[in-house]
Amino acid sequence: MDFADSTATTSASTPSIPPSNDTASQREHYVTALIEDHKTTCWGCGLHLLVPPYAPAFKCFWCGAITNQNAVKVENKNFKWRCLRDRCFVGVLVVFMLIVICGGVWAIYPIVFSISYFCGCVHSLIAVALSISTLSTFGLAAFRSAGAPPDIFWGSYPAVKKGGLENYTFCQYCSKPKSPRAHHCRSCGMCILDMDHHCPIIGNCVGAANHRSFIIFLISAIISTIYVSIISVYAAFHFWPPLSHKPIHLFNGGVGRKLLLRTMKDVLFAFLESTSFVPVRGLVLVYLFIASVSLQISLSALLWQQLCFIYEGKTYLSHIRTSEGDETAEKDCQNLIQFFGCPSTTTRFLPIYFNSRKKHKK
Repeated sequence: MDFADSTATTSASTPSIPPSNDTASQREHYVTALIEDHKTTCWGCGLHLLVPPYAPAFKCFWCGAITNQNAVKVENKNFKWRCLRDRCFVGVLVVFMLIVICGGVWAIYPIVFSISYFCGCVHSLIAVALSISTLSTFGLAAFRSAGAPPDIFWGSYPAVKKGGLENYTFCQYCSKPKSPRAHHCRSCGMCILDMDHHCPIIGNCVGAANHRSFIIFLISAIISTIYVSIISVYAAFHFWPPLSHKPIHLFNGGVGRKLLLRTMKDVLFAFLESTSFVPVRGLVLVYLFIASVSLQISLSALLWQQLCFIYEGKTYLSHIRTSEGDETAEKDCQNLIQFFGCPSTTTRFLPIYFNSRKKHKK
């Protein structure tokens, strides 16, 4: 920051009095109040600067670092409890996925192999591929660093080049520089580059380093749950005992909505009655179907939200800032292509109105 003007001038005048024998005309008097600048040190390069005492923040004219004079050192409380909570949730989720995989193998595949050996081999290969894909991407998203900002030299004038810390601020939690693209996460206890959000599903932040792994995990998990629900219904169709229900008279007892409700009621009662003749394997099939469908709905909503943000060239946090009036990103399918790391030749297969020069800005 260039040295600011620290002199404030105020003027006061006295009313003119008509001349008389005892008094003389009074002239205007100017009163000048001088407010002295105080010396402070830039945390980025260590240079001594003169700044007004009333300025809450200033930007260094050399390195470009922003200093907040009212900042107070903050302690990250309950950090260990947050880490323990996240890891416990991740452990529970891993156990749940293993139960779904093992339960599906135990309940479904004996039935599938009994129908056709070739069909059983094909479904086994599909199940192994989906299981490996889901577990591996989950591990990358959960246990990989979300993207720590690079370490840079700061605090010494000869080493810090001009503009080397442009728009950097000082993180009071980490006690080190924080880039304008970074955000501090109290749950992870560190600054995350291009932070999207802290996700309880993976017990980790979603940032620049693991955002792609998180999206691929969601896609793999959704495909896996769709496959589990379909194969559960397929196995139950060959395994479940026939439903015994009373015949429905179409023209007796109402039509339309009443008939539909009666039909659903009869089918539900017949289904519940047939469960008493089903072994444990059939109950596992019911559980797998209900769990997979519920996960499909929740994960699909999360994936759609994430893809919309990527298409708009934003993260969740930047979307919040945009809603407050800071709109810098541009919508473009190029954002999706760049996010997934597709080659530039992919753009020629897109329609002409998708091929623009907009870039992914976060």
